[in-house]
Amino acid sequence: MAVYVRPYVVGIDHVVGCTKRRCGPECKRKTDGWEYEIKMKLPNGEFFQERRKSSLGSKTNTARYAEERAAHIMRESVLPRPVTKKTVPTVAEFEKQFMVFSKTNNKPSTVYAKEWMLRVHLIPYFGAKALDQIGPADIEDFKAKKLDEGCQKKSINNHVMTLRKMLNLALEWGVVEKVPKVKAFKLKTNFVTDDMFLGFDEAERFIRAAPKEWLAFLIVAIKTGLRLGELLALKWEDIDLVTGQIVVRRTLWNGQEGPPKGGLNRIVPLSDEAISTLKAHRAATLLKSAYVFCDSAGKRLTHSMLKDVVPKTCLKAGLAKRITTHGLRHSFASHLVMRGVSLRAVQELLGHESIEMTLRYSHLSPDVKRDAVKLLDTPRARDIRETGA
Repeated sequence: MAVYVRPYVVGIDHVVGCTKRRCGPECKRKTDGWEYEIKMKLPNGEFFQERRKSSLGSKTNTARYAEERAAHIMRESVLPRPVTKKTVPTVAEFEKQFMVFSKTNNKPSTVYAKEWMLRVHLIPYFGAKALDQIGPADIEDFKAKKLDEGCQKKSINNHVMTLRKMLNLALEWGVVEKVPKVKAFKLKTNFVTDDMFLGFDEAERFIRAAPKEWLAFLIVAIKTGLRLGELLALKWEDIDLVTGQIVVRRTLWNGQEGPPKGGLNRIVPLSDEAISTLKAHRAATLLKSAYVFCDSAGKRLTHSMLKDVVPKTCLKAGLAKRITTHGLRHSFASHLVMRGVSLRAVQELLGHESIEMTLRYSHLSPDVKRDAVKLLDTPRARDIRETGA
């Protein structure tokens, strides 16, 4: 530790060769009191230096103060530094950052759904809570409250999954140190019922009754299982009529085109009827457009233009069912399963992210389990069963 006390120089009239800190009357340097300077290495390895003017008047008092100051700094350096607690934002405060991340990484429909769930359900309940104050009990209370309000369990699961994604993002960014385990309701498989799709005979009656201007659209919809947004965004460049397949690259939602659900392209083979329908549709389209299904001006169709087409066609065909356009997608999947196509293949054709979604059609194939067990039979066992010998 080194402590220095020197005259405090406030000004100078230039004198060549003058290098002294304290000058006599012959030097024109002007001084005003004393200053101290402390230089020392602290126990933690850091180097400390301080230089200031003293207000104590004399050199002796300045030196005494400087020594006491140095001793104080030395003592403080060995004490543990106070830990400042990090301020954790509330759910309402973190919402903006979460939605910026969502808009960068999710498709528009997902962003809209998250904004709506936060505004209507999550912010009113969790908004004032800090992210690190949310525990399992709070989440269970939220689920119970929503059940009392009449919300479906599936909808509540969507709400708490959005909350879980927000908490996990905060954990990933270091905003919180840990997050609670978020449990969703366990739901039974929601089977597709008979009134949600057209049977084989009903589908034939439906196509025969289809208006001429919508015939190609309805045949392609029921023969490919594409979602309505995928059909509206379908372009001729996505179709290969030689190999007979469609590459689903985009979907339309709220006037915006984006990647299909799940974010991945998928290939859907075309049946012979779908191929011949598309060939005739392309030849009959006088105004060439990039979109397969367009209006008379060649512009892309919208959801509102299609909302009544399927129900009105059902009515015209004399069907008791009133399905929607999505019901044609259900019809496509149901027909495949009833014809013995594996659920895994149906999952890939529909673009389902998980097999659980496709399991809704499993009850339509009652012989699947029996046929699977038959595969275990040896050739001799099969002969005995078939001949009875």
